[in-house]
Amino acid sequence: MNQRPYTVALIVPTGVGASIGGYAGDALPVARAIASCSDRLITHPNVLNGAQLYWFSPNTFYVEGYGLDKFAAKCWGLRPVHQNRVGLILDRAMESELRLRHIQAADASQATLGLNLTDYVMTDAPLEVELRTAASGASWGTIGNPGSLLRAAEKLIRQARADAIAVVARFPDDTDSTTVEDYRHGSGVDPLAGTEAVISHLIVRTFQIPCAHAPALMPLPVDPNVSPRAAAEELGYTFLPCVLVGLSRAPQFVVGRQNSQTQDIWAEQVDALVVPATACGGSALLNFSQSHPQIIAIENNHTQMQVPPEPLGIKAIRVHSYLEALGVLVAHRAGINADALRPSLSSLHYLS
Repeated sequence: MNQRPYTVALIVPTGVGASIGGYAGDALPVARAIASCSDRLITHPNVLNGAQLYWFSPNTFYVEGYGLDKFAAKCWGLRPVHQNRVGLILDRAMESELRLRHIQAADASQATLGLNLTDYVMTDAPLEVELRTAASGASWGTIGNPGSLLRAAEKLIRQARADAIAVVARFPDDTDSTTVEDYRHGSGVDPLAGTEAVISHLIVRTFQIPCAHAPALMPLPVDPNVSPRAAAEELGYTFLPCVLVGLSRAPQFVVGRQNSQTQDIWAEQVDALVVPATACGGSALLNFSQSHPQIIAIENNHTQMQVPPEPLGIKAIRVHSYLEALGVLVAHRAGINADALRPSLSSLHYLS
């Protein structure tokens, strides 16, 4: 008898300073390892985006954060695709040379990777990105002209028949910031991540199609002490390639079960969920926990949050590292109680 596909969700919240997954695609090795021992891996751009570095795995689903929240809440399903036609939005605030660099990156993705892109559009007004930091240390931000962003997305959807949207917004250059320096040296929070999430959330919420964002920045001065975890962002003029690759195969959202098809994936089909042990308060995790997957909390992936699973009533297996989590996933997929792999095993007790 055939078993259903073993499905794992991997979440590393954006902009919370995660030790693994808080930098430039540094959770990609985790995603690759989990994908190798599961039939389907559902994760999000913060895990998979590595600036000009990326890794395509056919069983990995690239799901924007707001869409992941709606999926976890059982409101939306995920429909696998062979190919998306990706539309590109460029912020009018970008300097002409920086704009050209991003257009060339998009052209290269067509010529070298064979991606299917529409013509690009520019916003009718600068997006006016502003960065903020919460009291917890997490990053967030705002855009001054959200209407301009939505009008550009609507144009791509209606006129260019875009199935997914990539956005490049001009972010403030803050090369002297202590926050930026700490991040480049592997000890701080990504100052851009929270605002990037706001941009993609707005488009996904409004149009229910995949979206991801790449910031436009002037290249930073060379620093010999950049951490390997942040080094992917030092490679060139643009972070766009990983976004285009991810969106090219991102699943489409199914809004409402009345539109469901056989191949669609729903939250109750998720068998296991892997999260940092101190960042368990997000909407997706809280909703996933209602479907009773095996939740695995990673203790050595530290974050700026202090929200463990136990006070929230979430039953989780705590493990020290992602390496240990892989063992739990392999046992779980095989239908083996992980306790049976330990040297001591308790006898059954009488239930009165």
